Amino acid sequence: MDPREDLVRHYRWLRQYGNNDSHSGNASVRVARDFWVTPSGACADTLSADQLIRCELEGRLGDDASLDAPLHRLVYRHNPEAGAVLHSHGPYTVAMTLSGQDFIPPDFEGQYYFPRVPVITISYDRYVDEAPERVAEVLAEYPITVVRGHGVYAQAKNLNLAYKWSCSLELSAKTAFLALQAGTLTD
Repeated sequence: MDPREDLVRHYRWLRQYGNNDSHSGNASVRVARDFWVTPSGACADTLSADQLIRCELEGRLGDDASLDAPLHRLVYRHNPEAGAVLHSHGPYTVAMTLSGQDFIPPDFEGQYYFPRVPVITISYDRYVDEAPERVAEVLAEYPITVVRGHGVYAQAKNLNLAYKWSCSLELSAKTAFLALQAGTLTD
């Protein structure tokens, strides 16, 4: 499959399954010395592969690229094995990490994939300036991280694995939320 078509498919799934609203999040896929990224303000419901923006790893970012394009580029630079980056806004993950504390998944699958999910606190008014370097540094060591009050960033060797990380974290956060409501999890 054309990597651009695959990117659109995964970006659409993030919307379809409640991890993004119609115009939130962003996604990229690395192809050789470039990467393709969603455009700024992309609508997951109507996005097509020909609307993706080509960016250079060691050159210019394409016009109208996602606001997070510099972040995606730094993730690829910090982690040469990364082939995809997904940014989503899973509501349970965002809610469960508003304290700013790292998230410890309470369920088996979450623990198996990531025993600890780092949570980064960045002032909203400093996000554009600070997020690229801070997120890229964490994703050089972890497959997934959360920016407090904002959302999830996952990196992996391919789109499917980054999507798996994103969905697994959201299910772990939902499980933790439900367990807290049921009184079976105290923290």
